Amino acid sequence: STTPQRMPSAYIDKLALVLIRSRSQLVARTRGKSVFFTPGGKREPGESDADALRREIREELSVELRPNTIRPYGVFEAQAFGKPEGTAVRLTCYSAECEGTPVPSAEVEELKWIRSDFSRELLSVTGVMLLDDLKAKDLID
Repeated sequence: STTPQRMPSAYIDKLALVLIRSRSQLVARTRGKSVFFTPGGKREPGESDADALRREIREELSVELRPNTIRPYGVFEAQAFGKPEGTAVRLTCYSAECEGTPVPSAEVEELKWIRSDFSRELLSVTGVMLLDDLKAKDLID
């Protein structure tokens, strides 16, 4: 008999921006960390996904998202990195166009445009899932 998969007991809800240029995806690294993440963050109470994403991207990348270009991309779930068993991260991804060129700001130390050959060890689990999905959809090299 197969054991039913345990449902996560807690979710960490995050929003993320899927930004593609020249068939590469933008990822960011926080100061003092080695793993790269998809830019974005958490909603504030009462904030819409679009407003939260625009605020987080303004803080992290110093660019403005064009509101009418924000489109749902997909949702990815995985065990949360460095959190107790049963804590899942749910990454709700959106694609959008931005004004200007992203630059690291606030807690972000480094930005990188990556392709499907990027080291999996340097990405979160949801980051790997997203990268594989982008490659499968032929949106990145």
